[in-house]
Amino acid sequence: MVARPPLRLRIEPMTVADIPDVHRIEAASFPMPWPDYAFRQELDSNRLARYLVVRAGDEAVAYAGVWLMVDEAHVTTFAVLPSWRRRGVGARLLLAMMQMAVDIGARVATLEVRLSNVAARELYRRFGFRPVGLRPRYYSDNGEDALIMTSAQLDSEEMRKRLAALAEHYREAAP
Repeated sequence: MVARPPLRLRIEPMTVADIPDVHRIEAASFPMPWPDYAFRQELDSNRLARYLVVRAGDEAVAYAGVWLMVDEAHVTTFAVLPSWRRRGVGARLLLAMMQMAVDIGARVATLEVRLSNVAARELYRRFGFRPVGLRPRYYSDNGEDALIMTSAQLDSEEMRKRLAALAEHYREAAP
C-alpha cells in the first residue's frame, strides 16, 4: 500500500458549474432539498447572496450561503456531505463564511437551525452564536421548530479573538 498525501481542502466562491455537486450534497443532507433552479437564481440574480463551496481534490464536499441584509449576514444554507462530517470541514467552511461576512460589512451573523440538530448547534456555539429565539413549526417537512442563533458583534474584541483562535486551530489541524 502506498501512502497518499492528505487532500487539501479549498474553499472557493460557488459558481453555476457547482450546482450539480451542491444539489447532491443538498439531497444527502436535507429531507426537502432546494431544487437546482433555486441555486441558479441565487447565483444569477440575488445581489444579497454569497455562496462558498469546499473542495477536497476535485470533489465538492460542502457548501454554504449567506445573504447580506443591511449589516447582518444571514446564513441561508449550510451542508456537508455526510461522509465528510466530523472532520473539520464544516468548521473550516463556517470560519470562511464568518470572514466573508466581516469582509462584506456585516456586523452580526444569524441563522436558523433545527432544534434536533445538536451537532450543528454545537458547531455554531463554538463560533460564538447564541440562541436568541424560536421559529415555531419553521421546517415544512415535519413542522419542527427552528432555533434562531446570532453571533456576537463580528468586529468585537471577543469575536476577533475567537475567530483568530479557531483559524489557528484549523490551520494546525489541516488535513
